[in-house]
Order: sequence, then structure tokens, then C-alpha cells
Amino acid sequence: MDEHTAGIDELNLVGGRLCLDFANTIGSHDTDHPDEHLTTYHDLLVWSRRAGVLAKGDQEQLAREAAARPAEAAVIFEQARELREVIYRIFAAVAGGRPVAPADIKQFNARLQEALAHAELVQGGEGFEWGWELADGALEQIVWPIIRSAADLLTAGELSRVRECSGESCGWLFVDTSRNRSRRWCDMEDCGNRAKARRHYQRKRATDQQEA
Repeated sequence: MDEHTAGIDELNLVGGRLCLDFANTIGSHDTDHPDEHLTTYHDLLVWSRRAGVLAKGDQEQLAREAAARPAEAAVIFEQARELREVIYRIFAAVAGGRPVAPADIKQFNARLQEALAHAELVQGGEGFEWGWELADGALEQIVWPIIRSAADLLTAGELSRVRECSGESCGWLFVDTSRNRSRRWCDMEDCGNRAKARRHYQRKRATDQQEA
């Protein structure tokens, strides 16, 4: 099972940033048959636990809240997928050297304002860090750290390192941390190996045709 067909609880986290891993919960974005991994609010909870957004206790609490408020959970889930598409379009444009659509920036800013209304400073052992106000039962709290991650990446001077996988029909995003900025694949073991196999097949076919 490769990373694009894995279940949501096995999906590889190769983006390098939380927001990009969230965008990667769907693959083959620009095809007629995208690989969708988020189909329910429960899937969103499972992914959030895997990505480190939620602790186990928080996941279990939100699962109970969602079961008690299924209509609200369905709305929050669809809003989360809409946010994912906005994040994907923004960073795919960045990776491709294209201007970001003003409508996407406007939509993202609206979600950012909602999220930052719940942000707070938390004192730790060596100073302060960003945290989130206690929001017991707030089904939308899953996306707040994702939104903050996207805002941080957009403003942290790393945009030139954002890439979109060169794999055929992949579409996954990642931050290229290689020294010479030459990373082309979301994962060399997946898309990279498939590309190598495809090149090998094409060379062999060309050789066979020349010898025929």
C-alpha cells in the first residue's frame, strides 16, 4: 500500500509543515479521480491525532461531541475540506510561481481571523509559546493550528522552498529542505521510484524499437 492509497490512519506526513500535510489529505488533485482520504469528521479526528494536532483525550472528547451533534459536525467537516482546498490552491500557486488568487487570500484571511480569536500565549519552561484557549467541545478547534501553520509558512521566508511533487498526477506539497534545493518528489520511495521505473520502461521500449 503506497502513501496515496493508505488509510487516513496510515497516511504519510511528508509535507514538512502541518498545513501542507493537511493539503495532502487528498492526492491527484487535478484529475478526474482524486484520492480523497477525508470522508467524515471522524477521519478528520483520526488524521489530526496522527499529525499531532490533538492528544488522545481530546480526540476522544471531540468524537463524543460529534456523535452528539452530528449535523454540526458535518458542517464543520465540510468547512475543513473547503479550507484544505484554499490552502492547496495558495501553496500550489506559490510552488508553481503563479500569483495567488485574491479570492483565496480573502477566504483564508476570514478563517485566519476566526482562528486567531482563540490564540493565546502560554508560558513554558523557557519562555512563551503560542497556544489555544480551552475550547471544550468546539468541533472546529481542529483547524485552528492548521490555519496558524499556513500563516506562519506564508510569512516565514520559506516560500521559495515550497514544492509540488513532480510525480505523475500526484499533487502533494512539501517544503524542500535539501541543501541544493533539488528535491522533486514528495517521497523518493513512492513517486520517485515510480518515476524511475517509468523512465526505465521508456528507455527499454525505445531500445527494443530500434533493434526491431
